[in-house]
Amino acid sequence: MKRKTLLIVLLLLVAGSVVLCSRRCGHEVPVLNVDSLFVDLNQAIVDKRAKQADKVFTDMSRNGFNGVVLYAEQGVVVYEKAFGWRDLTKRQKDALRVDDAFQLSSDSKMFTAEAVMLLKADGKLDYDDDIRRYIPELPYEGVTIRMLLTHRSGLPRYDSMADEFWPDRKKPFSNDALIKMLVDKKPEVYNAPDVVYFYNNINYALLATVVERVSGQRFEDFMRERVFEPVGMGSSYIYSMRDVEEIPLYVPTEVQGHDLYRKGPVKTQNDYLNGVMGDKVMYSTVEDIWRYNQALDVHLLLPDSLQREAFVPGSPNWKNGENYGFGWRQSQEYPDVYFHFGWWKGYRSGIIRDERRHRFLVILGNTTYIIPPDVTFAFMTDTSVMLPEAEPLKQ
Repeated sequence: MKRKTLLIVLLLLVAGSVVLCSRRCGHEVPVLNVDSLFVDLNQAIVDKRAKQADKVFTDMSRNGFNGVVLYAEQGVVVYEKAFGWRDLTKRQKDALRVDDAFQLSSDSKMFTAEAVMLLKADGKLDYDDDIRRYIPELPYEGVTIRMLLTHRSGLPRYDSMADEFWPDRKKPFSNDALIKMLVDKKPEVYNAPDVVYFYNNINYALLATVVERVSGQRFEDFMRERVFEPVGMGSSYIYSMRDVEEIPLYVPTEVQGHDLYRKGPVKTQNDYLNGVMGDKVMYSTVEDIWRYNQALDVHLLLPDSLQREAFVPGSPNWKNGENYGFGWRQSQEYPDVYFHFGWWKGYRSGIIRDERRHRFLVILGNTTYIIPPDVTFAFMTDTSVMLPEAEPLKQ
């Protein structure tokens, strides 16, 4: 029986080149070719698991899912398929493709967290720094970067604040406008810092500003240069309306988001809150996200000792059996499984990284159809068919 084998020699070359580049080339790192890391597994087992996947996700598409799925196990892509259409409102519909880019919604947060972790590795910030060290105008005391990462800041919701105080909805609401509004209006906090886990988009919006002020780069540029390009995520980007005076009616992308109504799908219009980065508005493909998962496996961006911090529970108490690391959710029901689900303005997404069974799933949808967590977790934890574990290449 063929076994999947990890190419240790290649990994050593990658690791060595990272070290050399870190010494000689500033922050440049080699581009990762994830397809070259592994050789084939027993094809019969792969085909059987792929058949299981096809049943699950074809059934999901019959129930309303419109989007793209990629499933991998033991470092091999087992299943990848597109279901439905780019724009559901057109009479002549263009079929979705597996290389189409979707908005990741809240799944963007794991990438924002990675940017902060890179700056920590650079020695430019510490997780327990007060955020006013980098955003001194903020009127709230005692909030640290770690509290933003783990949603323990207690800060107010920015979307509610913008709904009340941002009168011109044709003009983008930006990260800078958010901070200015906090300064001018000083809305009441939800609770004192570091008291309780409370998921809140403002935390990651502020982290994007921290990245900009610490790095001296625009957030979208930092993400491209330090995350997307090194990993080979050539179709990924941060949507920016930084220089836009009036919001375009729709986001300029081939794959439009849709709201679903009884009368049929309606293309979701652009929104003034799409001007805020860090908590959302990252666009990517299933294959790019798969490349990022592989980069985590081989510690391309960060050494394992630093990368593991993303998966450490951020709160001492588990709220309803759930916790939050640095951009990754956790559940006591599924040990060693890290995940995130997202929804925003006509898009839904889900990313699940199962380190216990070495499985990975990414689902990107362009409608408000709710990706069912019970179905996806049942598929991910089904052990009736399992690919053989990776073995070191014998020298």
